[in-house]
Amino acid sequence: MASVLRGFKDFVLRGNVVDLAVAVVIGAAFGAVVTALVKDIITPLVAAIFGKHDFSALTFTINGSEFHYGDFLNALIAFLTVAAAIYFFVVVPLNALIAARRRGQDEDADSHPCSECLSEIPKEARRCAFCTSLQPGVSNA
Repeated sequence: MASVLRGFKDFVLRGNVVDLAVAVVIGAAFGAVVTALVKDIITPLVAAIFGKHDFSALTFTINGSEFHYGDFLNALIAFLTVAAAIYFFVVVPLNALIAARRRGQDEDADSHPCSECLSEIPKEARRCAFCTSLQPGVSNA
């Protein structure tokens, strides 16, 4: 029983589990902010343009069945707003950061890929240790 509890403790305290828990909490808070943004700013802005403030009341009827497409519009606007916010405020900056780090690593790298087999070899190597091909740009004298 003690080993089971120890295993559970190790599982819960692993970095990725804690990171995931933090991400869920931050995601829920971020969702609340975006929902408020849609409800308090975007919906009234669209209402000013199109004349409807509450999309949830928009419906149409076919053969006695009522379709509430306004609720769908509200959910769609909320989703697109969340997706845009995540993309522009999380994905784009992280991609730029990763690209900058990669550029910095390439300049400082002690190795490069072989021109033939793409294995990592030292910069000063005249031949690849894996495929024995001569490497361009290195003095082969």
